[in-house]
Amino acid sequence: MKRLFDIDQWHIISNKLEKEDKRLQESLTSIGNGYMGMRGFFEEGYSGDTHLGTYIAGVWYPDKTRVGWWKNGYPQYFGKVINATNFLAIDISINGKPLDLAVDTIEDFSLDLNMKNGVLTRSFTLIREDAKVRFSFERFLSIVQQELALISLNIEVLSDNVNIDIASKLVGDVCNEDSNYDEHFWESVSYGVEPLYLQTKTTHNPFEVPRFTVLTAMKNEWSTSFATEYDATDFSAHEIWRGMLHTGNTLKLIKYVSVVTSRDVAEENQLDVSQAILEKASRKGYNVLKQEHEQAWKKRWEKADVQIFGDDEAQQGIRFNIFQLFSTYYGEDSRLNIGPKGFTGEKYGGATYWDTEAYIMPMYLSVADERVTEELLVYRYNQLDGAYHNAAQQGLQGALYPMVTFTGIECHNEWEITFEEIHRNGAIAWAIYNYTNYTGNTQYLLNKGIDVLVGISRFWADRVHYSKRHEQYMIHGVTGPNEYENNVNNNYHTNNIAKWTLSYTLETINQLTQDKYNALALTKEEMNKWQDIVNRMYLPYDETLGIYIQHDTFLDKDLTPVSELKPEDRPLNQKWSWDKILRSPYIKQADVLQSIYFFNDTYTFEEKERHFNFYEPLTVHESSLSPCVHAILAAELGKENKAVELYARTARLDLDNYNHDTEDGLHITSMSGSWLSIVQGFAGMRVYKNMLSFHPFVPKNWQGYCFNINFRQRLLHISVDKEYITVKRVKGDALSICIKNEIVRLEDTIRILL
Repeated sequence: MKRLFDIDQWHIISNKLEKEDKRLQESLTSIGNGYMGMRGFFEEGYSGDTHLGTYIAGVWYPDKTRVGWWKNGYPQYFGKVINATNFLAIDISINGKPLDLAVDTIEDFSLDLNMKNGVLTRSFTLIREDAKVRFSFERFLSIVQQELALISLNIEVLSDNVNIDIASKLVGDVCNEDSNYDEHFWESVSYGVEPLYLQTKTTHNPFEVPRFTVLTAMKNEWSTSFATEYDATDFSAHEIWRGMLHTGNTLKLIKYVSVVTSRDVAEENQLDVSQAILEKASRKGYNVLKQEHEQAWKKRWEKADVQIFGDDEAQQGIRFNIFQLFSTYYGEDSRLNIGPKGFTGEKYGGATYWDTEAYIMPMYLSVADERVTEELLVYRYNQLDGAYHNAAQQGLQGALYPMVTFTGIECHNEWEITFEEIHRNGAIAWAIYNYTNYTGNTQYLLNKGIDVLVGISRFWADRVHYSKRHEQYMIHGVTGPNEYENNVNNNYHTNNIAKWTLSYTLETINQLTQDKYNALALTKEEMNKWQDIVNRMYLPYDETLGIYIQHDTFLDKDLTPVSELKPEDRPLNQKWSWDKILRSPYIKQADVLQSIYFFNDTYTFEEKERHFNFYEPLTVHESSLSPCVHAILAAELGKENKAVELYARTARLDLDNYNHDTEDGLHITSMSGSWLSIVQGFAGMRVYKNMLSFHPFVPKNWQGYCFNINFRQRLLHISVDKEYITVKRVKGDALSICIKNEIVRLEDTIRILL
């Protein structure tokens, strides 16, 4: 564990410049607005280790797949988010020497990410010979006008007179740290000085992937009038201010930046659109734009905030995660999804994984408008053709949703993950069920969702094989959610979710109109085959232990618990060879327990307890997706200490750098886990048979907690303390709910003793 920032309920704040952990500090102070985002790197030059990363949603590049041994079915390219024009850059020189915090002497350093309003500030005092100069930076990416970024710089001379040179810049000569061949992915299209702008375009690619054009423009406002110089070239545009400031003088720079892309604006119209955005912004002024931005964040927090009483560490953790999730995605664009690193780094290529359906959607259903979750479902529906393409690449029928994608086409090249971790297909189906079950809205299911379900079912029906010896259907050669085992036979979760998907699809077909049934080209023969697979799917089970087995040979391993590992062996993925990991019994994340989480109401309490007691001690939780599932199940089973321990791990995974990899970027798609751990775990929220239910407890070191949820056109406020659970209907019609196994009618407010 490594903690760089102070504990504060609403701020990520530090008074220390972390030169040895600069990248970690940058990750933790990342900001975004759903349209673009950036790591918390400095505006001015920094000669030490740093990762300058600015990313634009939906702008990516198909980097050629690089493998030594090509296999049929490999994707042609690896899709990756690409580093875009650095519009933060402000080069500063004091008395002819560049400002560089890697070598300069400073005091009173402060770095503060305000999660309440999405504003990042930094300040320090430069000590150089007899001069003392105070610098204050502030930046935010507007969630009101998403194409707009704003940067403020204030310079105050505390002693001595100083000559200052400031170059406010756009830097387009950028590259990715993860390029296979150290390529640069941009070429220049145009540039100019009225306004200062760079227009760049992704380089040619040999695939049928559109190229993206991005125009980045800026307008600078200086508080002190001096002559400035303008210049622009292919990959650089700047405005330079030069002058002398005397003791007590201040200089303020406001930098307005607009970013538009060919996803929304044609290349030939981008300059006009950017100019209009900048002119409108400068007329309003920095303070008004900041106020609008703050008000928009206030509205988001009113719906989604979780308050924890008595534990500031836990409070900071949950708010940090909600803030970063909403900075990455808030449902404004159905062409977008949520990458595991969001706008905070290049690892995982910035693409979409199954994390969204399994972990993000259950939270967004409750904390945002219903349309936000439906947009995520529409994203997959719109990519159904790509899923059919992916299956055909493997010689299979039906639809195989990708492990990693921007367009619906698979763009990841690890065979054991991409082509064996097919349980993600079931997660897409489960998300449709989860949305329908939670909202009660069947419109998506019956008009679009069923197309997805049928495509996935056709895949499962072709991917299984029939074992004559056992007279059962099996699925061989897969990787389950536990990626520390590859190419196993009959992974329980994979077989189980395939069986469930076929069953749910058949159930939904019975609700279709005849026209929709005909449009799907369904036949009785096909559906009979699906039902036969449901009836005779093999699910590995051990009678002695009374548990489902992770896969056929799992019990043949040396089943030593994690507690017997040496501390120096952890984390395994950084200390052990892959061969040793694959042969070990250790589980990266919930696998069998993933099924129990998804289909919770189909297992008895005793079954859940047996499975948890067997599998959790073997789990190293080295996936960011692991702690929340275990925390939720532990809470349900009355294992309160374990639930709280795992909540802390998911809530502060990045803030405390549990997995020693946050310098590469934040674990965005696991951040919903802290919300799920509280709401589904501690509060025990479930929706079964159209009824919302709660079965809460309060952690021993907490005084209580409260949160809001949207549920079927209603807004409810839930508060839990040591003695009572209180549920208030804030908006919408009255309804019946279940609290601690007792059905009650919620007209206004209900208070029940725990």
